[in-house]
Amino acid sequence: MTQHLAAETSWDGLPTSTGTTPGWWREAVIYQVYPRSFADSNGDGMGDLEGIRSRLPYLKELGVDAVWLSPFYASPQADAGYDVADYRAIDPMFGTLHDADAVIREAHGLGLRIIVDLVPNHCSDQHEWFKQALREGPGTPLRERFHFRAGRGADGAEPPNDWESIFGGPAWTRVADGTWYLHLFAPEQPDFNWEHPAVQDEFRSILRFWLDLGADGFRIDVAHGLVKAPGLPDLGRGEQLKLLGNQVLPFFDQDGVHEIYRSWRRVLDEYAGDRIGVAEAWTPSADRTALYLRPDELHQAFNFHYLNTGWDAPALRATIDESLDAMRPVGAPTTWVLSNHDVVRHVTRYGGGAQGLARARAAALLMLALPGSAYVYQGEELGLPEVTDLPDGVRQDPAFARGDGQDGLRDGCRVPIPWSGTEAPYGFGAGTGDGGSWLPQPAEWAGLSVAAQTGDPASTLELYRAALRLRRSHPSLGAGDAVEWLEAPAGVLAFRRGDFTCTVNTTDEPVRMPAPGTLLLASGNLTDPAELPADTAVWWRG
Repeated sequence: MTQHLAAETSWDGLPTSTGTTPGWWREAVIYQVYPRSFADSNGDGMGDLEGIRSRLPYLKELGVDAVWLSPFYASPQADAGYDVADYRAIDPMFGTLHDADAVIREAHGLGLRIIVDLVPNHCSDQHEWFKQALREGPGTPLRERFHFRAGRGADGAEPPNDWESIFGGPAWTRVADGTWYLHLFAPEQPDFNWEHPAVQDEFRSILRFWLDLGADGFRIDVAHGLVKAPGLPDLGRGEQLKLLGNQVLPFFDQDGVHEIYRSWRRVLDEYAGDRIGVAEAWTPSADRTALYLRPDELHQAFNFHYLNTGWDAPALRATIDESLDAMRPVGAPTTWVLSNHDVVRHVTRYGGGAQGLARARAAALLMLALPGSAYVYQGEELGLPEVTDLPDGVRQDPAFARGDGQDGLRDGCRVPIPWSGTEAPYGFGAGTGDGGSWLPQPAEWAGLSVAAQTGDPASTLELYRAALRLRRSHPSLGAGDAVEWLEAPAGVLAFRRGDFTCTVNTTDEPVRMPAPGTLLLASGNLTDPAELPADTAVWWRG
């Protein structure tokens, strides 16, 4: 597979992609690091903060603007760190608070910003508040900071309502005194009661703690889940997971969340340097997502509607238009994302093998050509597929462990990425340890490592590097809120942004169409400028 690249300019270290508009986050490319699986500094098989710090120059060379770090807090790791026991401490498996400070400082020295993951919907059952609430018993003040309820039925043996956990089974667990507590995720993750002022005060304090340390913003986990409908009413049906992102539910996307984020925005605005909040908000529509991004609330939200759109030109165009139209009234940038730590990697979603990789490469150029901000999940720049054959004994996804009919495929997108070498763990680990990697890496990943792809003009890594350089240097790319759609054959997307045109063939056959300008970059082998190959995207000047 060959790609073509016109004259490039090197990255100049500016903290924005093009430097053309205020607000670095309006056009940023943000790279998600999953700490367990990025780089292991001591050879124990688990990624850590020192490993991340050592690889920051790689991210600078890649050309991203900011790094989002998934949770590294003190945690029993019932859900890979999304069960937080202490929001101001680092889990020993990842290092120390000094290591976190070093990552932030070194990133800033390289011109990179750091976004930390914040988990406000729930904590760990080992959080001091929850442990004390259990000790104190029913009706005591600390219990009011969570959702404790009496059960239903004559002896209270039935859950208080019919809500289901995202990980399967009921969303309630009964404790020794007979009461039940709410957990929309694993039983080890009790939900906070955000109606309680102590919870609100605590999280504003946590925001300030990390902002004082130098964090440039927060990715807010389950941002749509903090407020529950009054009275915690029954939903009235089963298989509730199928409703997520399709309709407003009594435990998600309640209007009361917005006052919380207004108070958070006031905290963020106290600090210099454009500190931001990014919502993970699964909502029924782009218009509902936009509500989180009004000028006095958060800055960005993940565009899950785009992530969930298939490799189909009409569907992609409709989602792009809906996304841009929804963000325009609130003045927020649209975000684009293809993969993350919770979904099957898009190489596999797009069909796997050579076809899936070709589509993933084309999708990357499409995403990076759209106006707004883009998110890159670690390893997608290497063209990594989902690992679908992990042994049951190594899988750690709580959904898999519950055995409630879910396959727990999240482990497959979390396998540590390959850096170098011909045998696992492919440079993931360092030092004298022999811990390998906490999830086994496939043998075929030797050819997908950073070292193997660096310098190869046909590699996916070099495609991403080239695209990010062009995105930074071309005046028509980066921020904005519109595209100009062009006439194109069926199955082809074509749009212009100033002196830039992007064409994308989503079909499995080549398509004849006039070249709209001078070739800048192609995701596949473009031998004839008037013929757009199957599953290929091309950038043009003009």
